[in-house]
Amino acid sequence: MRYLKPVWAGLILLVGSQVQLVGQELEVEAPRVFLKGIAATVTVSAPGWTDPVAVSLHTADGQLVQTGVVAPSGSIKFADVLLHSAEQLPLEIRVDGERSAEVDRPLLPGLVSVLPPLLAIALALAFKEVVVSLFAGIWLGCLFLVGYNPFKAVLMVIDTYVREAMVSSDRVSIILFSLILGGIVGILGKMGATKAVVDALAPLATSRKRGQAATWLAGLAIFFDDYSNTLIVGNTMRPVTDRLRISREKLAYIVDSTAAPVAAIMFVSTWVGYEISLIGNGYDLAVAQQSGNAAIVAGLQTYSPFAVFIRTIPYLFYPILAIFTVGLLVVTGRDFGPMLRAERRAASGGGLYRPNAQLLTDAGGLVNEVPEGKGAGWISALVPIAVLVFTVLAGLVYTGKEALEPGTPATLTNIFGGADPFTPLLWGSLLGCITAIVMAVGGKVLTLQESIEGLVSGMRAMLLAMIILVCAWSLADVTNSLGTAAYLSQVLSQAIPVELLPVSVFIVAAGISFATGTSWGTMAILLPVVIPLMVALGGEAIVAGGADNHVLLSGIAAVLAGSIFGDHCSPISDTTVLSSMASGCDHVDHVRTQLPYALVVAGIGLVLGSIATAYGVPPLVSLLLGAGAITAVVVFVGEKVEDTA
Repeated sequence: MRYLKPVWAGLILLVGSQVQLVGQELEVEAPRVFLKGIAATVTVSAPGWTDPVAVSLHTADGQLVQTGVVAPSGSIKFADVLLHSAEQLPLEIRVDGERSAEVDRPLLPGLVSVLPPLLAIALALAFKEVVVSLFAGIWLGCLFLVGYNPFKAVLMVIDTYVREAMVSSDRVSIILFSLILGGIVGILGKMGATKAVVDALAPLATSRKRGQAATWLAGLAIFFDDYSNTLIVGNTMRPVTDRLRISREKLAYIVDSTAAPVAAIMFVSTWVGYEISLIGNGYDLAVAQQSGNAAIVAGLQTYSPFAVFIRTIPYLFYPILAIFTVGLLVVTGRDFGPMLRAERRAASGGGLYRPNAQLLTDAGGLVNEVPEGKGAGWISALVPIAVLVFTVLAGLVYTGKEALEPGTPATLTNIFGGADPFTPLLWGSLLGCITAIVMAVGGKVLTLQESIEGLVSGMRAMLLAMIILVCAWSLADVTNSLGTAAYLSQVLSQAIPVELLPVSVFIVAAGISFATGTSWGTMAILLPVVIPLMVALGGEAIVAGGADNHVLLSGIAAVLAGSIFGDHCSPISDTTVLSSMASGCDHVDHVRTQLPYALVVAGIGLVLGSIATAYGVPPLVSLLLGAGAITAVVVFVGEKVEDTA
């Protein structure tokens, strides 16, 4: 899940409700719960005041927590508020020494914040039922938030989290794009264009290996955005891989492993601006903290945030090796673990997916649903998809240029970095849909009514996926309200030796991203913390020009790579859901078959990448060693999948 905006993700504990002060024009924003021993932030604002206001925060037993002055129409943040017992609540807000309001929230043990996602993940893997599992996780989180009232928790699931999950315009954009894209697939299937594509590719994709290679290359080609990559490649290549008896699990794995990993390491993508801005924020904080040390400040200011990002790319071991692993599996024709069983089932004619699988997109009948005596050529499928891709790409350039600050060079990196990744998806899907209808009706393949029927049929096939996606977002919001990320960050960082900081950073990032289902949110939480921390620990040796600068670069890359790994594996990540949806795969089956590959790549990347480079091994050597180790695993553990049908 990477849709989160920087501000939303960074204020991971500030999504609580507002408290309106009685008799005062002040507002208080606080978390929905406090966790024992975990720092929280309480914000006091004075939107209607014309004079400065002295504000203090006290515990219920009278202890002063913090004090400060709120400027007219300004605000103040009481950060690092630590509570250890229920007797300290409710917190009191005092204005000029007089009690004005209180903040009364539940105080929970930090451990409970990780129980909702763990419950959802465990139930999904155990019973292969995603919707109920996600609902159970959301309900458990709500149970903690409402003070253990089970009935109120049920109501809170729908009236707060499910409803709020669809309030964000970015999330609505994803839903609309997915539905319209499903409609396009429905139209193309009804007019026979999808079948024509399969027939046209038949002379080229003559084997399972070639079909998988084509899918892998298509994933590499659409590098500018992970959502576009996942949805376009999955929906386009599914009929081809189905004909070649490639399992839906394998298709989902290829799609998922060439989406975020590709977009994250490309310097021209919708990810780059976000990553650069977070790196810049971390460096600014480090400069502020080291303002008294001219040598460290000079080292930090040697490179721009973009230059730092470019220098971290060789250290992004997980995404680079994940992309390599897909290509290796395709070339060797080998698989292992649950994926081997899935591929042998499909290759032997036992089914593209397991019996009783819960497919997120049921579009199997659309390929052959062609009116009697009619049928379009493959060009009728190519043109709408080409219009969609071109419009999305042009839209990214347009919105990126519009977002450039005066005087900012109009480089591709700056343009893509500042682009709106969601609006172009809507433009592209709508124009692609209109193009498909025009070609169907104009070519006299379908009537307008038949085209609309195909559109609705395709959208209907996406319904289950949309339900799961909304539930995944809701669970992510619940973990956000419970402060799961802050708890995991503190616990995991304390449990791992500081000497292996890049490794510990990767593990912390992976844990947060897996439990919360968001890579972008994890990056926003950790980078502003990790960069100043590493500079403080490493001193002059760790900044540019220092002997240990590679440790800082490896640490920054570990945040990015760990976030992607956790998101890649998480059943509650929207990108994982979208990969299952675009591939027409059972979501739990996708997670189960992909997880062993991801763990192998991550483990090898940690040992031969993060640890090795921390001790001075050049990153390119680490990448070669990692690729060699993965090759050995695939060759000696994996087994060939023969087409026996």
